[in-house]
Amino acid sequence: MSANQPSDQPAGQPAAAPAASQSFPAAYLRADLLGFTGYASARRVRATEHQTDAPPASGPERVPPVERIWLNANEAAEPNAADPQATTRRYPDGQPVLLRERLATLWGTAADELLVTRGSDEAIDLLVRTACEPGRGAIVTTTPTFGMYAVAARLHGCSVVDVPQTLEPDPSEPAHQWARLDLAGVLDAVEESGAGLVFVATPGNPTGQSLPTMALTRLATALEGRALLVVDEAYADFAGTPSAAGLLREHENVVLLRTLSKAHGLAGARIGAVLARPELIELLGTVIPPYPLAAPATALAEAATEPDALRDTTERVERIVAERERMTGALTGIVREGAGERGQAVEQEALDEAPRPGSLRLTALLPSAANFLTVRCEDPEAVLMVLDEAGVVVRSLASHPGLADGVRITLGTPDQNDLVLSQLSKETP
Repeated sequence: MSANQPSDQPAGQPAAAPAASQSFPAAYLRADLLGFTGYASARRVRATEHQTDAPPASGPERVPPVERIWLNANEAAEPNAADPQATTRRYPDGQPVLLRERLATLWGTAADELLVTRGSDEAIDLLVRTACEPGRGAIVTTTPTFGMYAVAARLHGCSVVDVPQTLEPDPSEPAHQWARLDLAGVLDAVEESGAGLVFVATPGNPTGQSLPTMALTRLATALEGRALLVVDEAYADFAGTPSAAGLLREHENVVLLRTLSKAHGLAGARIGAVLARPELIELLGTVIPPYPLAAPATALAEAATEPDALRDTTERVERIVAERERMTGALTGIVREGAGERGQAVEQEALDEAPRPGSLRLTALLPSAANFLTVRCEDPEAVLMVLDEAGVVVRSLASHPGLADGVRITLGTPDQNDLVLSQLSKETP
């Protein structure tokens, strides 16, 4: 069974979105933010009120062109010695036009359906602040999942209603486990709590597993008029299946999160995006801080979306996917060998009750469509220790409900991955 579930989403550029309902986006957002205009920064005013420095094209008032002197933002008159080219003396464009257009093309949407953010973290925070009333709103999550959804909600004074996924064995491969989303439970949670946001990730983190487009379609349809369905596609570049961007044209309440942090190798630049209907993007644009993107980060992102750089990214993703398949096979073998050492398959509940201290046995592998693999361990602390002693740092999932015995391993270079395998293949002392 593949970590990518079958998708019914057609490939290619999507058609234009149908008209939003009269209640959109009001039905999904804080009532006190409707009509909110946000902060009118000097950079924004400069962009809207002074589109060009050119003089009138004709007529008696025609004058020679002049270079404007911008004294409206209290910026330094001279550049810093560390930046002699003055690339950072001025405040940056809050939404760089070129970058916005390139990301829209890259992710299969229109520029007015995209807001560039400081990574997905800022996008999550923006959505919570825009859709949830402080102290009264709620979101729905499906643990084990990315922890920032809950963090953003709690910092905003909102409730977090969790509908846990269940981890089930693969009938065709006992060494594997699959995370199952409780669609009915999610809908019940929204009905009971009045939650305005439902967060799902595909591929998931830390499960690594993708949701079929049909499941997303069912959720979006059932939630329409009640809640925004936020689909986090941070790892979608590794999945090899179509994005859920096509759902934006079919469902007004679908929101996508994308990032350049993973496949594009720009985690330090903090470039992400929200994809949604233009009406929602316009409102989010009033809530986001006036200067979210540093000029050097924008320049890096623009360079990373040049054709040559995108080809390099595609090749890098192909290498990672190849390593993922190799590591999946090797780790599956290690899980099988561990089961053989115990003489039988061991139920996870029994392991939770009486783990063997110091055991390096892996009890299950979660097949992945992302750039990492998660394994369940009889003694995760022992696994973490043996890897740390070899100089390898991986992620403990001890704080993740339902996967506290898990260890998440990012796919590195072949040599790095071989080192991981050599340590996990050791016999328990």
